[in-house]
Amino acid sequence: MAPREFARPYVAAFASRFLQMLQYRAAAYAGFATQCWWGGIKVMVLAAFYAGAAAGTPMSLEQAITYTWLAQGLLALLPWLGDPEVAQAVRTGAVAYDRLRPVDAYALWFARSAGWIAARVLPRVALMLAFAGAVLPLLGLREWAWQPPAGVAAGVGFAASALLALLLSTSLVMLLNIAAASALNERGINALAGPIVIVFSGNLLPLVLLPDAWQTGLLLQPLAGVMDIPARIYFGQLDGARAVAGLGLQCVWIVLLVAFGHAAMGRTMRRLEVQGG
Repeated sequence: MAPREFARPYVAAFASRFLQMLQYRAAAYAGFATQCWWGGIKVMVLAAFYAGAAAGTPMSLEQAITYTWLAQGLLALLPWLGDPEVAQAVRTGAVAYDRLRPVDAYALWFARSAGWIAARVLPRVALMLAFAGAVLPLLGLREWAWQPPAGVAAGVGFAASALLALLLSTSLVMLLNIAAASALNERGINALAGPIVIVFSGNLLPLVLLPDAWQTGLLLQPLAGVMDIPARIYFGQLDGARAVAGLGLQCVWIVLLVAFGHAAMGRTMRRLEVQGG
């Protein structure tokens, strides 16, 4: 089978889910408003922190503020929730249909989840960029605005890293999906994942501001590739060979998590008991 023919059902699954989620404009606007509110609070806290901090911080206040707006814009990218469509299929027993389709069930779920995440992220990050990057300077709040990347190379590197972050986030969401299918309920799994993802992705606080002794471990763990590594490339803190190493680390985690997830899903599907059966 030609690669194009092989990929067609998965591309269709991604596109249909992406277009479906784009219809929920009210949710995007509500999420954007909420993220602006919390982003403003975090910016004020950071400003107060830097006002009393000693010199020589690893990240400037301007970078920390941009990091905050970037994190708020990419909030929907974080893998702190399993795909609700998968959770509903598990609850209703419709998950059994995916076992009968003439496609790889893992790849199908992966494509759907990637479309779900991408459609939630793109409108919010565009609105956040317009607000924090354009509106705030017009209001005289340029020092609290979203600043441009460190350079053209940093911008290109960030775009590549953000794409890898989408794939990495989807591979982590797939683990939540598989766990939900195994447990037949997603609530407890999502409740446990949320705090871990928020802290170790850098969404709560830039990882570089955490203790120096933790930095190597924080950078090497997979959640850093969802938020922190793209941000460091954006600021130019990871440039040249270090940026390539950051992108490579994201790729390594994607490959490992997809391989593990594919094996775990095969095991789960073989032992799956459909509710009501």
